[in-house]
Amino acid sequence: MICLSMIVRNEARCLARCLDSAAAHVDEILVVDTGSTDDTVAIARRCGARVVHFAWCDDFAAARNHALAQTPAADWHLVLDADEWIARGGAGLRAALQAQEAPFIGQIRLQEAPEAGQATRPAVQWLSRLLPRGVAYRGRIHEQLVHQLPVRRLAIEVSHDGYHRDQLTRKADRNERLLRQALAATPEEPYLCFQLARELENRGDHAQALPWYARAWELLPSAPAGSAAALHLQQRLPWLHDMIVRNLFCLKRQKQFGAALELADKQRANWQHSADFHFALGDVLLDIAVAQPQQAAQLLPLIEANWQRCLQIGETPQLEGAVAGRGSHLAAHNLAVLHESLGNAAAAAHFRALARV
Repeated sequence: MICLSMIVRNEARCLARCLDSAAAHVDEILVVDTGSTDDTVAIARRCGARVVHFAWCDDFAAARNHALAQTPAADWHLVLDADEWIARGGAGLRAALQAQEAPFIGQIRLQEAPEAGQATRPAVQWLSRLLPRGVAYRGRIHEQLVHQLPVRRLAIEVSHDGYHRDQLTRKADRNERLLRQALAATPEEPYLCFQLARELENRGDHAQALPWYARAWELLPSAPAGSAAALHLQQRLPWLHDMIVRNLFCLKRQKQFGAALELADKQRANWQHSADFHFALGDVLLDIAVAQPQQAAQLLPLIEANWQRCLQIGETPQLEGAVAGRGSHLAAHNLAVLHESLGNAAAAAHFRALARV
């Protein structure tokens, strides 16, 4: 038995879309309402959900665990948020579960839906959202599962529009407040530092985000770059990829070029397989060349080499935070613009053609 398990509050805008996308792939729909004042509860019931209520206590893990406890007979829980919907792969959910003999944690691919007029497809996240009976959450916000089970990625893609500008504005104050409360209780948790930095960066507050990125790096276990220990850390903490790329862009925005290059040098050996890392480093070097034109001749070959490396690596959707295009048309576009600025018409035309593929 598969139960769709959700916690919601004032999600009349999008709840029906989520429930309709999942209804054919689950046996039960449970919606835990945490205090809605709009039509959320009525919409949930109209879509066939069983609705229970939970008094909100500023703790997402408590609400999630309450939801899981309401369906003790369920073998599996599919956990979605109201601003998400199954875009691809839902029909294969049952077969994926039946093919596995032992319990595991299933990860789904979360793809942010582009906003109107947005040229690039936003970053990918892999989230643990298919849970066997008996697991639980911890954490006031950006809650994490407590388990010792193997983790497997499933061919299920979920779209999400919760990071669109109008939605971020609605959630920003709440998220920052809860993250700061969580950090006050567990100040040595690098994941929470990263999430607070990410929250601030998403709002455009790069100056405030940077100290939290730095704090997250300080709190991580030390491992020589490129070592087996570093690889194990990446596998255990997949969000590190998103953090390194975001941190580089944030430092670039604040024109802290020395710090950006120092971070890139320290981490380079860990991310030779990441188009996003090389894309970000190329952007950092370009901004240095613009700000310090006396260094342009020295930097231009390095900029080109990093964007060429993106094309060599190709798309890497398996890496958390990867942005579609950085291993293909976006890197090719940058190379075309670079060669046009240098008067290299043939090279520019070559990369223009690649950018259109």
